[in-house]
Amino acid sequence: MPADPSTRPAPQRLRELACRAAALAPPPRPDAHKVVVLALDGVYPFELGIPHRVLGSADGRYEVLSASVDGQPVRTDADLTIVPGYGPEVLAEADTVIIPPCAISVTSPTAPDQQALAALSRVRPGTRLVSICTGAFLLAAAGLLDGRRATTHWALTEIFQELFPRVELDAGVLFVDHGDVLTSAGAASGVDVCLHLVRQDHGSEVANQVARQCVVPPYRDGGQAQYIERPLPPASEAGTGPTRDWALRRLELPLSLDELAAHASMSTRTFARRFRQETGLSPGRWLTQQRLRRARHLLESSDLPVERVAHEVGFATATSLRRHLAAEAGVVPSAYRRTFRASGPAGSGRST
Repeated sequence: MPADPSTRPAPQRLRELACRAAALAPPPRPDAHKVVVLALDGVYPFELGIPHRVLGSADGRYEVLSASVDGQPVRTDADLTIVPGYGPEVLAEADTVIIPPCAISVTSPTAPDQQALAALSRVRPGTRLVSICTGAFLLAAAGLLDGRRATTHWALTEIFQELFPRVELDAGVLFVDHGDVLTSAGAASGVDVCLHLVRQDHGSEVANQVARQCVVPPYRDGGQAQYIERPLPPASEAGTGPTRDWALRRLELPLSLDELAAHASMSTRTFARRFRQETGLSPGRWLTQQRLRRARHLLESSDLPVERVAHEVGFATATSLRRHLAAEAGVVPSAYRRTFRASGPAGSGRST
């Protein structure tokens, strides 16, 4: 009868666990694609580990290395410091370079330092470049995104556009692939783009195997638009504010521009002009946004059928709700509900 593992000496048990882990992550193959992850000062540990975890699960098809811009330890945004195994010289050997995000001040953003740009300049022509979240700031500062469509975390779009007006920023997608340069959105979108790399390099079957190994969906519906917060513009006692408050309490009704203007005691022309000045939107577009906002809340917090949700928020039909939500968030109501609302208690094992 085999011995109880709990009775074995601790060093032996640790060696056994290490062997099991090694079996799950075989060493790189001789022809492995070399990936270098460039850790910048203030790097986020979660995103830093994504390429190692995802690409490292591809049965040895990738060799994933970490590097700093100067070969020195790197301070993270958490209470720890990491020691990458390599300095910037290894970038010249990479087939793919991945730049995970680092902390960026929202109030006083600064361009990446010259040392980071110098490190990036070591990359050979033709090397595939990939950014996760704010890693796009370094690619943009190096001029590699000029005239190109790109993405980053939705909360930083205004800052990014101010710093890099020559980049065509798309805040509604999880990643953008130009073949030689890929940019991805915030945090977990790094998983999406790394799975996309595997899918592009080795096909869907391998990518699906990697996704199962990492216990993540192989492909996510929609883009980061479904995660963007759109706070209500503040109402004021003057102007169209009181009418906006009045309309929010009646979203289920088919409110017309004439009705809104009459409530505000303005002509329709004056009301539409004032409304746009105060909210940046036309009354019709604003109403659609608020109906979608209410619909999202109901999809997340209730079991109401989609048809009932559409009625409750003022869309004439469920088809209309589906069309508007797909246009704004990139997903239909059923997919949105699956993403944001669990069907049972955490750990229950029930599907969502």
